[in-house]
Amino acid sequence: MANDWKNKASQIIEKVDDSFDLFMQRFRNRFGLYKPLQIVPFRSYGTVNRLYLKGRVLANKGITSAADNDTLLKNLVNMYRRFESDEVRDAQVRINFQGQEHAVITDREGYFVINLEPKTPLQLEDIWHEMEVELVHADISSFEPGIKTEAHVLVPPPDAEYGIISDIDDTIVLTSATDLLKMSQHTFLNNARTRLPFAGVSAFYRSLQLGRNGKRNNPFFYVSSSPWNMYDLLHDFLDVNDIPAGPLLLRDFGLMQNKFFGADHMSHKFKEIQNILLTYPHLNFVLIGDSGQQDAPIYQEVIKKFPGRIICVYIRDVNIEERAQMVTTISEELKGTVEMLLVKDTATAAKHAADSGLIFHEEVQKVEEQKEIDKSDAPGTATQQAPAPLSKDTKKRA
Repeated sequence: MANDWKNKASQIIEKVDDSFDLFMQRFRNRFGLYKPLQIVPFRSYGTVNRLYLKGRVLANKGITSAADNDTLLKNLVNMYRRFESDEVRDAQVRINFQGQEHAVITDREGYFVINLEPKTPLQLEDIWHEMEVELVHADISSFEPGIKTEAHVLVPPPDAEYGIISDIDDTIVLTSATDLLKMSQHTFLNNARTRLPFAGVSAFYRSLQLGRNGKRNNPFFYVSSSPWNMYDLLHDFLDVNDIPAGPLLLRDFGLMQNKFFGADHMSHKFKEIQNILLTYPHLNFVLIGDSGQQDAPIYQEVIKKFPGRIICVYIRDVNIEERAQMVTTISEELKGTVEMLLVKDTATAAKHAADSGLIFHEEVQKVEEQKEIDKSDAPGTATQQAPAPLSKDTKKRA
C-alpha cells in the first residue's frame, strides 16, 4: 500500500513538474527571456568498442570563473544560477567523431545520452578521446546556429594496472555532509578555488594514477551524490588542484520519479560503481571513500557482488565515533577477503599503497610534502598560497 501511494504521488509530481517546465519554456520564448544557449558535455567513459557520452543543453546563466578573491555574495549568486537552470528540451544535438555524425535529442530535463561505436580502432596512447558536440536546432527564441564544444571520453588502455573509484564529498574536499548547516556553508559560500582539498590528496591520487608501470594511465572515476548542477564546480575543482581528471558520475536532481522519492545516496553510488565494473571486466579497482555517509556498506556490497575485483578500500575517518565503528565492523567482516582501511590522512593510505605494491615507495614522501603544503594553505594560517598550476600532463588528459 505504501509503495502504491509513493508511485502514484511520484507520477502526479512528475506530470506537474513536466507541465510547469513546458509552460515556463513557452513563457520565456513568448517574451524573449531566454539567455544564449550552451552545451555542457560531461566527462564520460567507454571501451574500444563503445563510447558513452552524456551532456545537457541549458541557457547560459553567466556563471563566472572562480577566483581566489571572489566574495561570498558572488559565490552564492553563482550557486543560485547553477540550481535555477533553464534546461532546453527537444533540442537537436549532433556529435561528430571519426568523420561520422550522430544525432540525438535532449529529454525534458535537457539531457542527452548516446552510445557510439568507433568507426576505426581507437589510438590508446592517450586515455582521453575528443569528440565535437554541436547544437543543431532548438525551439528557443535565443537559439543561434554554430554553438559547438568538445567532449572528452575516457577509455582505459590495455596496460592500465588498475582503476580507482573515488567519492568526492568528505573524501577529497571538506563538505561536512553529516551536518546540514556546515555542508550548506561549504557548498554555497565557496568556489572551485576557495574549496581546498584534504591535505595530500592530489599527490596521493597522482601516485595511484602513476602506478608501478610509470605510464600514468590508471583511470580515475568519481562517483558522488552531488547533483549534475554542481558539475562545473567539481570539474574545475579537480583541475585547479591538479587532481587526476576522470568521469564525474553525479545524480539527477529534481521532482521527477525516482529523484524525489527513494533516490538515495546508496542506490545511486552502487549502481554507478556496478556499471563501471561491468564495463571493464578485466580491470580491478581501488575504492576510496569516507566514513561520513554510507561508503563502507556500499563498498562492502560491491565486494560481495564482484568477488576478486576489488584490490583494497581506503575510508577517510571523519572523526564521528559511531561511523568509525561501523567501518571497523565491516572491515572485520571482510577480513581475509579485501582489506578495508580506516585512515586518518592520505599519508597513511599512501604508505599502505606502497607496501601493497600499488605505488612507488618514493611517492610516499611526495604525499607527505604535499600534505604539509596543503596544511599551510588551509584557512586560518598566516599565508594562503595560490593553487599549483596545472601540469602539462593534466592539461593533456582533458
